[in-house]
Amino acid sequence: MQFKMIQPDDCHLHVRSGAALKSIIGMTVAQMGRAIIMPNLNSPVTNATQARIYKEEILSVLPKGSKFNPLMVLYLTDNTTSKDIQEAIDSGVVAAKLYPVGVTTNSDGGVTNITKLYPTLESMQKLGMLLLMHGEVTRNEVDIFDREAVFIDEVLNQVVNNFPELKIVFEHITTKDAVDFVLTSHHKIAATITPHHLLANRNDMLVGGIKPHYFCLPVLKRKNPHQLALLYAATSGNTKFFLGTDSAPHAKTDKESACGCAGIFTAHCAIELYATAFERQNALDKLEGFASKFGADFYNLPHNTQTITLKKQDWVVPASYPFAHSDIVPFMATKTLGWKLI
Repeated sequence: MQFKMIQPDDCHLHVRSGAALKSIIGMTVAQMGRAIIMPNLNSPVTNATQARIYKEEILSVLPKGSKFNPLMVLYLTDNTTSKDIQEAIDSGVVAAKLYPVGVTTNSDGGVTNITKLYPTLESMQKLGMLLLMHGEVTRNEVDIFDREAVFIDEVLNQVVNNFPELKIVFEHITTKDAVDFVLTSHHKIAATITPHHLLANRNDMLVGGIKPHYFCLPVLKRKNPHQLALLYAATSGNTKFFLGTDSAPHAKTDKESACGCAGIFTAHCAIELYATAFERQNALDKLEGFASKFGADFYNLPHNTQTITLKKQDWVVPASYPFAHSDIVPFMATKTLGWKLI
């Protein structure tokens, strides 16, 4: 059995830089036509010049003949200005990313209070730049499993009400609260969903011992109601939900440490992972829309002209892959998947 579809886009991807970038970018290129590249490097991408330099670095290490197109994103800080937004748009940057300060990897320079960015958000609304949001609060008194729901109540509702024409992508949603919010919001609100949040829940991370390679932010939630709600949303055919892997590579030693990094690496077989989740829901006919159409439409991009083909075939995910000067443990390492990209 084979399954042919329009080449997908990854609407949320981390590729790092330097040797790390070189070691993994080919995995995404083999599957995706484009990717929305996250800007949270060690030195974040906070202006148009840095975005251009980063894009040039990515292009310089692509396989020969590749048509892969990295789409760049600006990292928002308390000091991002309307001028920064205009210059970013002029240079081809497609979106700006909100990281609440301290929310995840390399977010120390993120936004401390959303109201400080209101003039900038007004400019983004006027100029048509998308806002991508890591939707969690970071206050210590808020339980880590509740941070997404609290973010909706305290931040996202406020932004949507104050900027009704601003296009927003609620990134890597993990809760039924987020699914319900997107479903009941207007057409300018959409969300990405990762393969690991479709295929795993917090039991996979915690039962039988802590498994650091299942640790990500936002953290994996309960199966019921949260994982089930994500599966429903992704496979529903609703155009508000689309593919964004949030593939986040970290060396094995950085994951298996006293303070393991947050992030799950899925770029090695992203579309196979999504196919697995969709097949389990008897919804393979909905995969192409989710993976190849809805994200492009929301970003006002044409659909890719290339196609990919998945084959029904069992194969075992390797225990690790080379990564810079170390190794990386992929999601589903040593497990058998039933779909393989030809």
